[in-house]
Amino acid sequence: MALNNFLTFQLLLLLLRVSSESPWIVAGDVSRIPINFLELAKSPEVFDSMVRIRRKIHENPELGYEEFETSKFIRSELDLIGVKYRFPVAITGIIGYIGTGEPPFVALRADMDALPIQEAVEWEHKSKNPGKMHACGHDGHVAMLLGAAKILQQHRQHLQGTVVLIFQPAEEGLSGAKMMREEGALKNVEAIFGIHLSPRTPFGKAASLAGSFMAGAGAFEAVITGKGGHAAIPQHTIDPVVAASSIVLSLQHLVSRETDPSDSKVVTVTKVNGGNAFNVIPDSITIGGTLRAFTGFTQLQERIKEVI
Repeated sequence: MALNNFLTFQLLLLLLRVSSESPWIVAGDVSRIPINFLELAKSPEVFDSMVRIRRKIHENPELGYEEFETSKFIRSELDLIGVKYRFPVAITGIIGYIGTGEPPFVALRADMDALPIQEAVEWEHKSKNPGKMHACGHDGHVAMLLGAAKILQQHRQHLQGTVVLIFQPAEEGLSGAKMMREEGALKNVEAIFGIHLSPRTPFGKAASLAGSFMAGAGAFEAVITGKGGHAAIPQHTIDPVVAASSIVLSLQHLVSRETDPSDSKVVTVTKVNGGNAFNVIPDSITIGGTLRAFTGFTQLQERIKEVI
């Protein structure tokens, strides 16, 4: 699995028995551990397997909490390499275990669900499910985690602890992580690692940084209700379009005027729906959008409610 060298090194030092008998250690040089893992990941046995898995899942995308075939396929791959697992967790989720079954417990996580998007690119492994596509890379995430499982399972005798494999459903806005956590996915886990594919990172590279890396995300929706009527006599109406427009503009101030410039926050209105005639003021307007924040997420949510 393509973790950067620092994270891989820390993970393996925690889990691997550093001894003269270990094939990972050459003349006491523990720095070879991540290099050896990377060489294994590039081997045809592992690499070709991950390509096959990714393409299979890409062809058969499923939405959140509907990943039944994806989950079945993952379990079949775990069965092939002899990894024990718990299922079902959060409807379609899977938790696998490699190692001694004893502490320390370190988790590796991948999400499984696709997006409700029609794949437009014509290629050999295009989505076979109309209106569904792995457009966020979760097919690759599953492939990488199964690749890591394959390597770790082959060298499980050198583990001094337990690796927990978390295959999470419903990452795309349906709180799959919350349900997994509530059903014990992180029981006894001391550390958890995940990786997300990104087209902005050069091929063959991995990126990380200290501190927060991904923002918390949420969504909001509101119905602005007024009193509709003919557009030629607006004085007899309570115009929800004007009210909604004012709200949209006011929401922009939450970031531009209330947020410290050194703190990253985003509030974006992505939909404004209402009315179906050019000469009629509608009774209501529905607005909605997204918010992202590294810190102060709950406070930002409350301010959005206050503004609306």
